[in-house]
Amino acid sequence: MRARLLVPLLLAAAVLAAPASAGAAPLVGLSEQDPGVFTHRWFEPLQARHARVVVGWDVLRNPWERAQLDHWLASAHAAGVRPLVSFNHSRRSGRSRVLPSRAAFRRQVRSFLRAYPSVRDFVTWNEANHVSQPTHDRPGRAAQYFDVLAAACRRCNIAAADVLDDKKNLEPWLRAFQRRARRTPRIWGLHNYVDANRFEDHGTRRMLKAVKGAIWFTETGGLVQRYQRKRPGKRARWVRHSLRHAAAATRQVFRLAALSRRVKRVYLYHWMPSAAKGATWDSALLNRWGRPRPAYRVVRSYLKRSRRR
Repeated sequence: MRARLLVPLLLAAAVLAAPASAGAAPLVGLSEQDPGVFTHRWFEPLQARHARVVVGWDVLRNPWERAQLDHWLASAHAAGVRPLVSFNHSRRSGRSRVLPSRAAFRRQVRSFLRAYPSVRDFVTWNEANHVSQPTHDRPGRAAQYFDVLAAACRRCNIAAADVLDDKKNLEPWLRAFQRRARRTPRIWGLHNYVDANRFEDHGTRRMLKAVKGAIWFTETGGLVQRYQRKRPGKRARWVRHSLRHAAAATRQVFRLAALSRRVKRVYLYHWMPSAAKGATWDSALLNRWGRPRPAYRVVRSYLKRSRRR
């Protein structure tokens, strides 16, 4: 997610003061690539039993990536966590912009289901309407992938399309997807960082209006900092927020989830800041020393209240 995020503090205060609507609380989990989260001392107190991992659509052809996935799934299973697997562009060298044919995607999906029969929750394609994805201007092809996945695993929970809340192409992309899909989606995925961090609800409401069925926030959270790459009219720079902002934005995530009973799951990204050189994103619940940030306490408090309902 690389959207432009501004924080109007007066609007934030107004939104945070507004009451959330009543309804069943959604399931809350993490979106996290590092399997170390499942054995971290601060993970068990959350009692979160859902987590998302993103893999290339051709992960089985990529030995190092498959080894990572094996480790992640084994760790999740040992912790009693239900995995959500989100397919993405290929991570093999030189193939990130290559869209597979429907037949190639079908072969990989069938092989994946044979290799990992315990996985029953999927996202067809990660951030499918984002310009960085080869599905950005091919919603019809993304719809074909959904049909393939739905046919291959009829008992699976499948988020048909996984989209960003800030994009002008949101409604047109979803309309084109729905025209081409032969099967009726029951679940949709949404990444609503903009609504969360601007303390708005426009993108989430647009999504609720544009589709029918359940909605999962498959990636969202409160930003601490991010690197904004150079683009037309904008210089490259770091956009920095406070820990207080990240906690407030995390509260806003749960207010957004309360907009509709159709919001069934929330996956917060992510656990700890990446230690990798060149990391450009930080919306983590813990700091780099593994200690809870204010946003962690927001999540823990919310989950405690939810369990008492």
